[in-house]
Amino acid sequence: MIDVSKRVLVLGLGVSGEAAAQLLARESFSVTVADGADESAFGGRCELLRSSGVQVITGVRELPDEEFGLCVVSPGIDCGSAWVVEMESRGVEVVSELELGFRYCRCPLIAVTGTNGKSTLVKLLYEIIQADGKRVEIAGNYGIPLCEVAERSGELDWIVAEVSSFQLEKVSQFHPKVGVLLNIQPDHLDRHGSMAAYRELKSRLFRYMGKGDTAVVHCDEMDAMQQAIGDGCRRVSFGGSDAAEYFHIGGETAAVICGGGGDVELDIAGSAFDNHIMGQTAAAAVAVSMSCGLDLKSVSAAVKSFDTLSHRMEKVAVIKGVTYIDDSKATNLAALKAGLEMREYPVRLIAGGQLKEKSAKYVKEVLANKAVCVYVIGDAANILKAEWQDAVECLLCSDLEAAVRMACEDAECGDTVLLSPGCASFDQFRSYKDRGEKFKRIVERINEEEKYENVICD
Repeated sequence: MIDVSKRVLVLGLGVSGEAAAQLLARESFSVTVADGADESAFGGRCELLRSSGVQVITGVRELPDEEFGLCVVSPGIDCGSAWVVEMESRGVEVVSELELGFRYCRCPLIAVTGTNGKSTLVKLLYEIIQADGKRVEIAGNYGIPLCEVAERSGELDWIVAEVSSFQLEKVSQFHPKVGVLLNIQPDHLDRHGSMAAYRELKSRLFRYMGKGDTAVVHCDEMDAMQQAIGDGCRRVSFGGSDAAEYFHIGGETAAVICGGGGDVELDIAGSAFDNHIMGQTAAAAVAVSMSCGLDLKSVSAAVKSFDTLSHRMEKVAVIKGVTYIDDSKATNLAALKAGLEMREYPVRLIAGGQLKEKSAKYVKEVLANKAVCVYVIGDAANILKAEWQDAVECLLCSDLEAAVRMACEDAECGDTVLLSPGCASFDQFRSYKDRGEKFKRIVERINEEEKYENVICD
C-alpha cells in the first residue's frame, strides 16, 4: 500500500486518471489532478472530482510547485514526456494507473497483453469464468480502469485485465496470477521507438511474477521471454502447431489439443474460433483455464456461444451474395494481415488511414494470395498504393463511402468486402469505432437502396 500522508499528483484527466483520483480520494489521500486541456473538454468530470475532495487544475503548462510523494500517470501520457521527467527529477515515484489499481486488488488477476487479439481473449476468458460459476469482472484497456474495479475486488474470484504497452511503462510491483502474451507485431513504434523497446515493455508483464504464478506465452515468443519471466513462475506455451503445449489444428475436426502428454481436447469446429488465427486464441484460453483450475466444459460452452466483438471481423451483411465485414479495430498491419488470413479468396479490401509503420511491404504476400483489389483511403492512401500495386490492384478513393460503393459495384457473388484498415483512424474519424459505425451505415444504405435479397452463389 501507499503512505496515506503523501500528497498524490495524477497526470491526465481521461477515464484512467479519473478512476485513479477517485480511488485515492476514497483512500483518504490528498489528490491533485493536472491536465493540459481546457476544462470545457471534460464536461462534468472536473466538478465530480472536486465534489470528492480532489483538486483539479486544467489548461496546465507547468506542474504545481508542491511536494508530492507519488505521481500516477495515465496511459495517454508518454513516460518520456516533460511532465514525467520533471516528477522523476524531483525524486517522486511515478507509477501507471494499472500499477496503482493492482496495489489495491484483493483477488487474483489474469492479465492479457500482445499486439492483436487482446480484447477477444479477455471477453472469452470472462465468459469462461462466468460459465464456471465464478464472480469475475473485466478491467484495464478493455474498458473499465483497474483502479475502479479494484475497489470491488474483495467480492470477486477473478479480474481479467487487458494490458497495453502504454500501461506497462511504469509498473514496479504489478504481477498477475496468470499473465498472457498473445503476439508481438510492429505497433506504437512512434512512441516506443523500436521493436526491441516494444518487446521489452511487453515482457514487463512477467517481470515480477514468481512461485505460484503462470506465464502463458505464444510459442514464437517463449525463447525471447524466458529471461523476463520471474523465478519460480510456471511457463506454458500455446500456438498454431505442436511446437506448443496447447495448439490449434484445423480442418473438419478443428480442435485445441494438449501436446504435453495430457488429454485435453476442445472441439471448436463451426465456432468463431474455427480458423488459424482465432484457433490460437482458443488455445490460449484453454491454457489459461487449465492453469486456473476451470472446468473444460465451461470453456467449451463459452467457445460455442461466443459472439464476435464489434469492429473485430464482425459480419455486417450479406448483400447479393457479397459478405461485408467490419474489422475497423485492425489499426496496424499485423491485424490487417490476420483479417485477410481469416477469409477465403477473393477479398476486396478497404485499407488506409494513418500508417503506424514505416513500410507496408511486409503484407504484400498475403495481399497477393487473398485480395483481388484494395481500395485505399486516408493519409496513407498514396503510400499503400505505391508499395502494394505490384502485388494487387490498388484504387485510390476519396473517402470511406466512395471505397465501399466502388467495392460494392465491383464485387461478385462469393466475394468479401473487408474493412480492415491496417492504420489508425484519426485522419478522417474520431476513433476506430466511429470508422466502423460509418462503414456499417454505408452498407445499410446500400442494402436499402438496392433492396437486394441474399442469394446462393453458384
